[in-house]
Amino acid sequence: MESLATADDVRSALAELTNPADAVQLQRYFKTGPGEYGEGDVFIGVRVPAVRAVVKRFRGLGYDEVDALLDDPIHEHRLAALLLLVAAARRDPAGVRDRYLAAVRRGRVNNWDLVDLSAPEALGDGLVGGDRTVLDELAASDSLWERRVAVLATFAFLRRGDPTPTLVLAERLLGDREDLIHKAVGWMLRELGKRVSRDALVEFLDSHAARMPRTMLSYATEHFTPEERQRYRALR
Repeated sequence: MESLATADDVRSALAELTNPADAVQLQRYFKTGPGEYGEGDVFIGVRVPAVRAVVKRFRGLGYDEVDALLDDPIHEHRLAALLLLVAAARRDPAGVRDRYLAAVRRGRVNNWDLVDLSAPEALGDGLVGGDRTVLDELAASDSLWERRVAVLATFAFLRRGDPTPTLVLAERLLGDREDLIHKAVGWMLRELGKRVSRDALVEFLDSHAARMPRTMLSYATEHFTPEERQRYRALR
């Protein structure tokens, strides 16, 4: 049953937990200064565990109220909305997928924590077993965040033993210029090797290590032996 609570109720609950010192630190950490990737984002100083605790109180919040939070300028309000969508994805994966994509395309999922804490469930789970062309569309976007959403959404497939979407996007994004994409791709490749097939990861590295950005390669080989890591680094 849909909650009778409102977006303002969530905002009020978060306001009780604000910490000005944390707000300053978070704005610095998430690069909100002029010319940085999170330019203009506003934090009120509520850490992720505290946001999660608030979200638990408001599960079932209506989608229109969630949308109001997604369009809020305050980072923690958008984070709460995304975590509410993640919770709702268990019962309504297709509905959440479409609402999430709309938020992504209007620029509301616009920092790496927002992407990483939402894309696998809010998007990826709704694509499993269906049409995945949206991943290609997002990966081709000029938006750093849309590309990262595409990469992180493939985590849903890895959790089910399917490496294909990750491998396809990893190859496609080898030439990406953004370090945050290098990290995301390397992370998903590492998870592929751990969760699905080390042989598939090795095959990918044997074919592409020479072209992989240093950070991507480092993340992907994190659990290899020092000798193995050095061998792949020497190919660059």
